Amino acid sequence: MVDRLANSEANTRRISIVENCFGAAGQPLTIPGRVLIGEGVLTKLCRKKPKARQFFLFNDILVYGNIVIQKKKYNKQHIIPLENVTIDSIQDEGDLRNGWLIKTPTKSFAVYAATATEKSEWMNHINKCVSDLLSKSGKTPSNEHAAVWVPDSEASVCMRCQKAKFTPVNRRHHCRKCGFVVCGPCSEKRFLLPSQSSKPVRICDFCYDLLSAGEMTACQSSRSDSYSQSPKSSLNDVSDDDDDEDSSD
Repeated sequence: MVDRLANSEANTRRISIVENCFGAAGQPLTIPGRVLIGEGVLTKLCRKKPKARQFFLFNDILVYGNIVIQKKKYNKQHIIPLENVTIDSIQDEGDLRNGWLIKTPTKSFAVYAATATEKSEWMNHINKCVSDLLSKSGKTPSNEHAAVWVPDSEASVCMRCQKAKFTPVNRRHHCRKCGFVVCGPCSEKRFLLPSQSSKPVRICDFCYDLLSAGEMTACQSSRSDSYSQSPKSSLNDVSDDDDDEDSSD
């Protein structure tokens, strides 16, 4: 069906509408063979609070952006190649329901659908697109992914030293390797993680020691595991920022 739609006028028109919704700031999305599979609003767990984001699933990429005017205008366009994506379901907990992780080498995050059916449809379609892409290219699924940041609200004290309490003065920081919320003294070092940045990024002392010793995977926290182990908070209290890509914290 995807192949049949690839060069159809209806598909071209739908993709053009998406392009226009992002305006001049968005990248062009129309290329030969690309098909718009579906779209919808998902709640993305962000650093400061959960935020509604408009997602568009194509047969080769996942695109999302901030909603400026519903169904008419979006900004801060993000494009994720599906070949690099793996997804994991998240167990329901309190207000956090119908969620899954979207994991890539450069950025990983949690999203939540309005219903269990919607979650199932999104996950099935994403998995099908990834499977088809890998089958055509002969590539293997990505086994490397960036850590999903632990939301600010899940840590009142540093997750490494377990002593430093966070205040407006003693700010929270995130280790780019394990995703833990850490204090400044526990995250003064930086390390080059090529999949995430061309410059050295902030990491905690624990991960720095392991990375320096060549134990690259030992400090990679599994967000799926930490999700089930860490205390849960209300959906209205949780955080990680869609706008944190350039943040130094």
